Amino acid sequence: MTRSEDPTADSPSFRLAYVPGVTPAKWVRIWNERLPGIPLLLTPVAAADALDVLRGRGADAGFVRMPVDDEDLSAIPLYTETTVVVVPKDHLVAAADEISVDELADEILLHPLDDTLDWERPPGRPAFERPATTADAIELVAAGIGLLVVPQSLARLHHRKDLTYRTVTGTPQSRIALSWPKDETTDMVEDFIGIVRGRTVNSSRGRRADAEESKGQAGKPAAGRKPGAGRATGKAGGKATGKTGGKTQGGRPAARGARAGGAGGTKGGGKPGKPRRRS
Repeated sequence: MTRSEDPTADSPSFRLAYVPGVTPAKWVRIWNERLPGIPLLLTPVAAADALDVLRGRGADAGFVRMPVDDEDLSAIPLYTETTVVVVPKDHLVAAADEISVDELADEILLHPLDDTLDWERPPGRPAFERPATTADAIELVAAGIGLLVVPQSLARLHHRKDLTYRTVTGTPQSRIALSWPKDETTDMVEDFIGIVRGRTVNSSRGRRADAEESKGQAGKPAAGRKPGAGRATGKAGGKATGKTGGKTQGGRPAARGARAGGAGGTKGGGKPGKPRRRS
């Protein structure tokens, strides 16, 4: 179905996908302030499905976890997440502020099928089976089955009163990026990129439509000023001062005429001139 056949074509909206752990509220608020006439529709997606959603045009853009295949998708890396280990509150790890991954070598570590960390070799002792999701793994941690290493945002998302988490060093880190289809870099995508990058409303790198409008106004005179006014004033004023306004009788300069004076006139600074001889 083409855009002209789409019944919602006259009411545009911006569809934003986001993976678990990302909180887009700040950017949504700025969008609503700047573009109140264009609704922003949020679409939560699983991390493993996010790129396919963008490729299938299920969203105009999305917050995804890297890596992103740049063959058909554009991506702007935004930030790197801290990696933590989720443990029961009474676990020995909870007594430390930070631990290294080597200290978890003897622990049973859960690796869910939707794991977002790119492990070269998973640490710790493997569990009997891999839980299907991170949410399932959290339940197993609460049951005392093992521990879970995840990005901090996911530990916060699945917070439980009986669990806590601590920073882990020496592990892979998840990176969040804003991504969209390369051939769909629309004005609204440009608008959202500007918001995410912190550009102001009057930024010159906003929408292409604004850029075209700015180009059209570049050649227009300033408000309240007539075209060519500066040239007319410069020429007319210069002629009047240098020629008409500075000449007196016979076309000679007034100062020279004053020095020449005439019979009985003054010369040079007020000294009396010589009287004429009578014949």
